[in-house]
Amino acid sequence: MKKYFTHFDSPLGTMLAIASENAITDLHIESGKYVPKLNDDWVDSPKLPVFLQLRQELGEYFAGKRKSFDVKLAPEGTEFQRAAWKALTKIPFGQTRSYGEQAAAIGNPKAVRAIGAANGRNPIAIVVPCHRVIGANGTLMGYAGGLDKKEFLLKLEGIV
Repeated sequence: MKKYFTHFDSPLGTMLAIASENAITDLHIESGKYVPKLNDDWVDSPKLPVFLQLRQELGEYFAGKRKSFDVKLAPEGTEFQRAAWKALTKIPFGQTRSYGEQAAAIGNPKAVRAIGAANGRNPIAIVVPCHRVIGANGTLMGYAGGLDKKEFLLKLEGIV
């Protein structure tokens, strides 16, 4: 499958987006953890329609005018990871869940640590909102983009 990429600025810093022809596979804060290295055969395509839609929707989100995303997603991961990431997309804007609540939501309430690991490897920041998952005691825990970025996103959504 051919891959495309683009970089763009955001309130969180430079973002790297990766896509197939018509779906986002990755969205990373470049200063964060687990940012993939670009392959030589990937094509820099800032005008790819799915990237234009992503940038528009993120711009609306950061401006407080969008609470959910419509851009097509195709994250790559294990079956468990994809289930965990799908559960993240069900957490409404302005709300949080604990790792235990997310584990229960996928029918595996004892998988709290595995949920934390899957969230840490979430390849699509912001749009797949792992920033909405916090510790059971309400503390901010883990975010591959950095806890300061997680706090920024939660403040943007009126949570903290």
